[in-house]
Formats: sequence, structure tokens, C-alpha cells
Amino acid sequence: MSQSNPNPSAYDKLRARLVTESHTWLVTGVAGFIGSNLLENLLKLNQRVVGLDNFATGHRHNLAEVQTLVEPQQWANFHFIEGDIRNLDDCHRAMVFPVADATSSGRGTPVEYVLHEAALGSVPRSLADPITTNGVNISGFLNMLVASRDAGVKSFTYAASSSTYGDHPGLPKVEHTIGKPLSPYAVTKYVNELYADVFARCYGFNTIGLRYFNVFGPRQDPNGAYAAVIPKWIASLMQGEPVYINGDGETSRDFCFIANVVQANLLAAVAQEPGVVNQVYNVAVGDRTTLNELFALLRNGLVPYYTRLSDAKPVHRDFRAGDVRHSLADISKAQRLLGYMPTQRIDTGLAMAMSWYVGQTNDREMLVSRDMINSEENF
Repeated sequence: MSQSNPNPSAYDKLRARLVTESHTWLVTGVAGFIGSNLLENLLKLNQRVVGLDNFATGHRHNLAEVQTLVEPQQWANFHFIEGDIRNLDDCHRAMVFPVADATSSGRGTPVEYVLHEAALGSVPRSLADPITTNGVNISGFLNMLVASRDAGVKSFTYAASSSTYGDHPGLPKVEHTIGKPLSPYAVTKYVNELYADVFARCYGFNTIGLRYFNVFGPRQDPNGAYAAVIPKWIASLMQGEPVYINGDGETSRDFCFIANVVQANLLAAVAQEPGVVNQVYNVAVGDRTTLNELFALLRNGLVPYYTRLSDAKPVHRDFRAGDVRHSLADISKAQRLLGYMPTQRIDTGLAMAMSWYVGQTNDREMLVSRDMINSEENF
């Protein structure tokens, strides 16, 4: 009996096509959580990838892990540049995969598709240091737009943010209706959308912004003051530390598994239709989960590993400045125009990721030592 899918999705069709077509991609922030997952999936599709990262928030061990998950010949299709998007020369340098062939006059293979993930995330970080956030997220973004324009790329797909919705109370969030930003971080992500739109109008190349809603999954960093809630809470539970919930716990978010984000990026990058490009799209699942519900999901997911957590409870404290109370995405635009179909909701995504979170948190010392022994020449 045939095992083929009788009703392949737009993403199924794209993946089948890419396996047989070789293209050149640039992933900025490639050593980060989302960037390294994009890298893994592109390499497994036999694509060439240039990666740019300065390791401000990304990690060498993310690249090392990807190397273990792909074939040697696929890893050979990755060229890493340690550089900073705030340096325009680095951005220009990243626009070529350095492999001489007859079609590139000995210079290398030009980048066709840009997936721009490099940014300084975190609302609290932006409140503590708005100047650095602005420098990376706006000046760096503009550098990438200029370099992409100069290189004549086919498309520029960038990480936008649900923080752009600001204080607008409406639910679900629809792309054409936003409020006032509630943090410097939100300002920078909105400015990105304005710049992308202007470049599309003035210079005639395709841009698409993807407004991410609380992405989670493997290789998401549990460490640091600005760690995302899911890996941070998992690490705290495992280590017997308090899990703090800001407010009453009824704050809600639309949590989106990383596989859905990878899908949206690839579909957006290859889109060409005039009514589809030069747009922004919500990337989420259209579900709302409260922080109280999230805590219960994480605790229950960890109980098979740590039975002592069966009666664990969170510690509530004051609401945090700049936080949005509720977030829920309308994903119908992405479904209609991009063919986006999220494949995992929060429960299935957590089930797929939990063993990774547990293993990586337990092996934290190993990861730190791996960072120390792997130099940039390996990537």
C-alpha cells in the first residue's frame, strides 16, 4: 500500500520540491533558537546555507547539535560567518556562499533567499537597555535590507513580533489592526515593518514579515535573565527552584511550536504572487493558553521524569511592566495566502520537545564545555 499523502499541503509540496532543487539561503542569527532550527531543516532539504551570527544570544553548541543531526554532505553545504548585523560589511559578506562555479565567475554562489532572525529579543532587556536594542533591531535590520537590495535577492523574510499589537485590546489579533507599543522592543519590531514596506515600494524587492507569537521548542535557551518562559520554567522545576508567575496567572499567550515557524518561513520565502508578498503575517496556532494552564502542562510533562513534581505549585508576584495581558492570533491570512497549516499545538509540541528540554538542562555543564572547545573554524 502506498504511504504517500493523498492530500499534500502547500508545505509538503514545497519540501518535496526543495529536496530536488538546490538554492542558496542566508539565515541571520543562525546560532540562535529559531535560526538553528531553520538551518537544520534547510540542510536536511539539501539546501546551501550561509549563516551569520555574533553569538550575543546564540550559541556554538546549537550549531554543533545541528551538525550531529544532518548528513556530512549536508553539513558541507553550510558556511558560517561570525559577524554582526550592525556592521554593513559583514552583511554584504554574508550574501555569497563561497563556492566557485561556472555560473558565478569564481566568486561563489549568490544568496537567493534571506531569513532574517538576528535580533535582541525580550521586553525586559529593551527596558533595561533600549539603546542596544535599537542598534541591533533597527540599525542592524536596515543594514540587512541594504545588503539584500544590493545583492538582488529574491526575497527577504524577517522575524516580526506579536508585540507590535501593543495596547490594542481586540482578540484575536489581526494583522491590519495594531495599538501603541508598550516597550522599546515593540517599537523596534514595528519600525522593521515600516522599513520593509518602504524598501519594497522604493526598491522593488519582496519582503514578508512574520509576527511570531511565543515560539517554543528544542534549542531554546533556559539560561539567563531574559530566557523565554517555557524553558526557564522547565529548568526551574527540574532544579527544585521556584517558578514565578507575574500576576494572577490568567495572562494568556498563543504558544507556537518551532516546526510551525520553520514552515511559515519557508513558505514566505518562496512566495512570489503580488498579493502575497510585501505583507505581514501572524505565525501562531490560534489557541490561547493561560500561564496557570501552562504551568500545569509543564509540571505534568515532567512528572514522568521527576515524580516529586506531582504537587508542585507556582509562586505569584506582581505584574511585569510592558507585558501584554492577552495574546491570541488570527492566522487566517497566513492560511489563505501562504498555505500555512500549523502541525503542532502546545500539547503536542511540548510532548515532542520535553525530552530535549530535560536532556539539555541535565547536560548544561557539557554544553558550556562544548562551547569552549568549538572554535568558529568548525562552522
